[in-house]
Amino acid sequence: MQYGLCNLSIVALRNEPSDKSELTSQVLYGELFKVLEQRKKWSRIRLSYDDYEGWIDNKQFRLIEQEEYTNFTSKKEQLCSDLVNFITYSEQKLQPIVMGSVLNAQPLLNHTFDGETLVGQKQKNNLIETALLYLNTPYLWGGKTPFGIDCSGFTQMVYRLNGFQLLRDASQQATQGDALSFIEESSPGDLAFFDNNEGDIIHVGIIMENHHIIHAHGKVRIDRIDHSGIYNVDTNTHSHKLRVIKSIV
Repeated sequence: MQYGLCNLSIVALRNEPSDKSELTSQVLYGELFKVLEQRKKWSRIRLSYDDYEGWIDNKQFRLIEQEEYTNFTSKKEQLCSDLVNFITYSEQKLQPIVMGSVLNAQPLLNHTFDGETLVGQKQKNNLIETALLYLNTPYLWGGKTPFGIDCSGFTQMVYRLNGFQLLRDASQQATQGDALSFIEESSPGDLAFFDNNEGDIIHVGIIMENHHIIHAHGKVRIDRIDHSGIYNVDTNTHSHKLRVIKSIV
């Protein structure tokens, strides 16, 4: 088994070993992973944080030793809390990183960082404050940054920045936590899941106060939520059908 470390800002994780393949997620600076299969130009990896698998360009990561991988994954994540900041490397060169980048492996990369960081679990009421930092971020399938994010990438990153672990996809996240019977039982920070006509979970958002929800749909936006689902305040129509509300924290 080989092990890898993302040493660039934002790297595409693709469904197949091709630049034309679907973007399924992104690997942020400092994230660690196992290398499951290595080809001439591409490697299939499994992220240490959520076991998500995909293909990454061999030019866009660095191989590390198992001992280094074990050492860094055994420690609490130290995360960049600024929307955008910089790490400094050789000869005072700068490299941008985004909110949620992992800073544990800086010594290995000979990088320095002087910005604000987050470590450990925060109070549940801090989830909404974090979610609002992503407001108006454009929707991007597979995205998980302030420059483009999908619905489950949004919820995962908000929870991650507060020290709580969620799986990557909405259908996976729906298997976590405790189901609530009514919206009235929920509190800000709980997750609401939505399904399609086949019953598949296809969307997720974060419950706010007074029957509002923040979610990634076109952009990260705030809409109303009722027993039917999400009520879009711009179109005055329901955009998503409610399936279940889960309390994770």
